[in-house]
Amino acid sequence: QVQLVESGGGLVQTGGSLRLSCAASGRSFSSYAMDWLRQAPGKEREFVARVIWIGGGTLYADPVKGRFTISRDNAKRTVYLQMNSLKPEDTAVYYCASRAAGTSEYNYWGQGTQVTVSS
Repeated sequence: QVQLVESGGGLVQTGGSLRLSCAASGRSFSSYAMDWLRQAPGKEREFVARVIWIGGGTLYADPVKGRFTISRDNAKRTVYLQMNSLKPEDTAVYYCASRAAGTSEYNYWGQGTQVTVSS
């Protein structure tokens, strides 16, 4: 049984930092890339960042460019999201999700972790 388990969320003041982790488990885990997405209250879920397992290529949404850094540890099957210079508009539930090769669909989702940035 594959699981994605997120951790690292919490409450931080504007300008602060948090580091989210997403650890994958399960023998059948298969993934081409990992995304972080977020959903704020009353808003649609939105893409934040992507990292490709092989090669480490990354992609960021414009609102987080220069502030967030996504990385991965292949040996630990863990993906990280370092979030710096946090703003109140970054407040959301953050999800990690796995993308399978050759598809735009997500094959696994984490349970989500709350990030709250106070002004």
